[in-house]
Amino acid sequence: MGLTSAMRPALARSADAVPPLAPDGDEARRWAEQELSDPAYDIAEPTPFDRIARAIGDFIASLFNPDLSGGWGSTFALVAAIVLAVVIVAAFLVWGVPRVTRRAAARTPLLFGEAEGRSAAQLRAAAEERVGVADWEAAVVLRFRALARGCLERGVVDPPPGATVHAFARAAARAFPALAADLEDAATAFDDVRYLRRPGTRELYRLVASVDEAVTSARPAVRDEVPA
Repeated sequence: MGLTSAMRPALARSADAVPPLAPDGDEARRWAEQELSDPAYDIAEPTPFDRIARAIGDFIASLFNPDLSGGWGSTFALVAAIVLAVVIVAAFLVWGVPRVTRRAAARTPLLFGEAEGRSAAQLRAAAEERVGVADWEAAVVLRFRALARGCLERGVVDPPPGATVHAFARAAARAFPALAADLEDAATAFDDVRYLRRPGTRELYRLVASVDEAVTSARPAVRDEVPA
């Protein structure tokens, strides 16, 4: 069946609307430009922050690059090490060397080589509970620990965590010279009950409690600094 004269222009327009299957060079470039203009491709591009971070990383890596001519790699590495050392020294000069303060020592969980995290007030309360049931051994031990913990909390004595009771008594005697003999007696009572397994008594507890009360109410002696 032949085509009428009215159908020929319509078929011609339809053929023009279908893109060619093999476009020429200009048509392919135009298609590529249209595709790349899609905003979705902007996400894949590096941001200014990415470019800056990459530049910094490349610079640091170049400092340690041994392939730099003229030995510049080792020179840059030496300069970077010197700058880092200067920064560390400056930090020490500004903030000082980290150290354990007396307040931190007062919170140490060790007391006479054993774990003990209770405060002086808590230890005194525990000692009084043992008194209520006539457990004099535990009462003596707890009350002497309260005495030592109280000195640590006040910053009066700062012995190492593994110090013995007699070493503590000698250190406390330097702060409270008038109570030196009483502190030594209290330490002996603790030693006898805790380590020599001697029976505790009401008298021993009252001895330790009285020394604890005297130290708590006393003012530490002010010692002159020894000139260098």
